[in-house]
Amino acid sequence: MKIDINSDMGEGFGPYTLADDEALMAQISSANVACGYHAGDPLIMDRTVGLAKDHGVDLGAHVSFPDRMGFGRRKMDIPLPELEAHVLYQIGALAAFASRAGHRITHMNPHGALGNLASADPAIAEAVAKATMAFDPEIAFLVLPGSALETAALERGGKVVRLFLADRGYLPNGQLAPRGEPGAVIKDEAEVVARVMGVLRDQKLTCVTGEVIAMPVQSVLVHSDTPGAVALAQRLRHDITANGGHITPLTAQHTS
Repeated sequence: MKIDINSDMGEGFGPYTLADDEALMAQISSANVACGYHAGDPLIMDRTVGLAKDHGVDLGAHVSFPDRMGFGRRKMDIPLPELEAHVLYQIGALAAFASRAGHRITHMNPHGALGNLASADPAIAEAVAKATMAFDPEIAFLVLPGSALETAALERGGKVVRLFLADRGYLPNGQLAPRGEPGAVIKDEAEVVARVMGVLRDQKLTCVTGEVIAMPVQSVLVHSDTPGAVALAQRLRHDITANGGHITPLTAQHTS
């Protein structure tokens, strides 16, 4: 069993930091780096890309709506051609730092409100997929299984990696439960680890309504801003390995 552990990185701004990226980078195999829209800035992006390169961690673009004040969690009504330009701009910015570090972008993962919309809205998903593949058709998409973004990427001949968010509750349709609803965010480390191991073992998940849904995944996301994220990633890495799994970067997880 090959499983990727990935995390959202570089989500500070100026002198402000949100997570211990350096400690967490040693525990993961793929990183999604903020590109300056919901968080991050040129210096943070440069430093985070360098950390990924030094640790042999795959590099991904964590693109967002232009919503730094709302941390990218607010829905924005943006014309689709403009949205494509915003996605392309962010990937290009990260690629500049990757080129200097001798690294490359291997995947992308839309953040927050953009990620939720790209998972549910075919038009938004198409815009994200179109912009990404225009930049580099080899970039893989981190997707929720059965989502609109998965469909849009595959229809364009793209690569997808099916993702499970370790600490988030799911709805029966496979989408994330909205933050603020009961069960949407799981904070107990033991519970998070147990549900991850259950998903990896059974490829199924009990959603917030009690229904059991299919959850075929190749990558597990640990949110870097979750309290205790480093310890959680360490425990997941240990338990997955102890149960015969191999922690493997996203570049070895592409499917179609």
